[in-house]
Amino acid sequence: MEQEWQQLNEQVVSLLKTARQQVLQKMQEPLTVAAKSNRKDLVTNIDKSNEQFLIAGIRRIDPTARVLGEEGFGDALTDLKGRVWIVDPIDGTMNFVKQHDHFAMMIGIYQDGVGQLGYIYDVMNDILYAGGPQLGGVWANERQLTAPTDLALSEGLIGASGPLVIHDIAHMQAIVHASAGMRVYGSAGIEMIHILEGKSLGYISHLKPWDIAAGKILLETLGVQVSTIDGRPLDMLSSNLVLVATKKAQRDILQIEEDDVSLWPLSQFFYAAGRYGWTLPAIDATISVLTEVSAPWSI
Repeated sequence: MEQEWQQLNEQVVSLLKTARQQVLQKMQEPLTVAAKSNRKDLVTNIDKSNEQFLIAGIRRIDPTARVLGEEGFGDALTDLKGRVWIVDPIDGTMNFVKQHDHFAMMIGIYQDGVGQLGYIYDVMNDILYAGGPQLGGVWANERQLTAPTDLALSEGLIGASGPLVIHDIAHMQAIVHASAGMRVYGSAGIEMIHILEGKSLGYISHLKPWDIAAGKILLETLGVQVSTIDGRPLDMLSSNLVLVATKKAQRDILQIEEDDVSLWPLSQFFYAAGRYGWTLPAIDATISVLTEVSAPWSI
């Protein structure tokens, strides 16, 4: 079994390297850009073509597995039984469109709901973060990473979704104030790379399965905590308000949240959405109506 996972890892690395070359080549051509749920939630022709390429490769590598992809070219999943691949072909599409930088490709591989291998590819810097329980660690290309220092909230920088802070969702302004400072990178993958490298101690954002699947595996392998904002396990088939943090920082943030009554209905909303199988579009539409702002949950 160990040899099977090692072989699978080698095939995934090769697939992602090829995908990177194709993305870089297509970036020299005019982009076709469209809005999904709102004008800040973008999708390009490269998001779609890269997901199709990755899923086709996954089908060849692992023909009996199921695939969940951001752009809808995978399978319709209602559970995580068996082997499931979760794919984000371009994470940080706004950065990709506006900056041609600070975006990532991500793949998470789960077996019966348990993360086994995760990959976050910093495309422009050509650094592939890969690892998980089946590899016994996490690597940045050939460099093995050590566990980030277990900093308290006051001792380090925290990544956050800008709109969550602006609208003070889930006591975000108090959390940021208690930290050493806030950073906003516009890509969940890039945010999680900064945590893996020890440059940030945490990250809070509203994330969908493909935003967190790969990072969750890598981060937990290095002892970083990944949960909902109120400390519950994530539902990997639903949207979550996600808290990623060192153990000490998670403790500090949960203490801030403990007396925040505004969080209670929010956490119950996400719990109910997962419990009753709401679709991701239904969740996003409901959030937009409840908050009366345009996409406050964007990364």
